[in-house]
Amino acid sequence: MALTHCDSSGAASMVDVSDKPVTTRQARAQARVKMAPATLQAIADNGLKKGDVLATARIAGIQAAKKCSDLIPLCHPLALSKVAVNFTLEPDSNELYIETYCKLAGQTGVEMEALTAASVAALTVIDMCKAVDMAMVVEDLCLLEKSGGRRGHYQRSDP
Repeated sequence: MALTHCDSSGAASMVDVSDKPVTTRQARAQARVKMAPATLQAIADNGLKKGDVLATARIAGIQAAKKCSDLIPLCHPLALSKVAVNFTLEPDSNELYIETYCKLAGQTGVEMEALTAASVAALTVIDMCKAVDMAMVVEDLCLLEKSGGRRGHYQRSDP
């Protein structure tokens, strides 16, 4: 299987999508931020000096999805029709679960936008909480599902 972002000589190249049909394309991604129990509780209580961690991380994730092509060199700039960033506090594992969703009608997929949203939301959580917990870790950044386009539907099979 050949890499799509390489030209015939092996050099990096932006894929030409002009001949692809416009279809509805969607993607979901996730990330987890592992932290101390007190940090997770401070997020739940909105008790951190920097402010509302989840609201800030949500806006950062949305903004990141919209700026994905500025961050990932060979991504196409996309007119996203929907970006969502959702959080679940998981006290049993001391984790904040982040799930993102991106959608558009276009000629190329939104997987990188969903992944970028999840990663920047996670990094924003770390930035907002690092004064109280320097040991936080981002884990399990991955694509959960995508639909639309030539390759069709993909759904991650492992949890």
